[in-house]
Amino acid sequence: MELMELKDLLLFIEQYGYFALFFSLWLGIIGMPLPDEMIVMSGGFLSSLGKLVIWKSFLLTYLGVVSGLSLGFILGKLFGHRVLDKLLKKKKAKYLTKSQELLDQYGHFALVLSYFIPIVRHILPYLVGMNNMPFKTYALFSYTTGFVWTLIYFTLGLLFGSQIEYISLIATKYGIYFGLFIVTVSCIYYFYIRKIKK
Repeated sequence: MELMELKDLLLFIEQYGYFALFFSLWLGIIGMPLPDEMIVMSGGFLSSLGKLVIWKSFLLTYLGVVSGLSLGFILGKLFGHRVLDKLLKKKKAKYLTKSQELLDQYGHFALVLSYFIPIVRHILPYLVGMNNMPFKTYALFSYTTGFVWTLIYFTLGLLFGSQIEYISLIATKYGIYFGLFIVTVSCIYYFYIRKIKK
């Protein structure tokens, strides 16, 4: 599938609204032709233009992200190695290796880190599902991180909509480093504001 242009994505979301956001992210599990980061930021951008209601587009975006990844978890639990074999056939072996290394090194916290690594974020739920992680544990780590991750990129879309392609390129290329940078800056800003209020 050819890479969808940003303008086509924006038109698609404008035409089909909130459910376009949801299904674009939900279908990320089978490989949409656009980075998830770009889709989330597009929801924020269109909300900033008044074409979508902010809270509705954020909610459907968040639900699209976590339900898509949850589908991966369920498929991993039900079909195990048969799913992994298909991933290997799709030339994603290096991402599978990276996902397994992340899981071996960080355990449950790999679910947190994986959100900031494109493709790995979709493979890791398969692995933890296949390894019989309890759904409650999966939901605790994945849904909490998913909320923060969605909030970060949705806010970037709200504030810097005209730079979506550039931000998405950096996020895709540098993944986890970009995520850590954003989280660090957000924490510093949060504590700075608290200090001023006191």
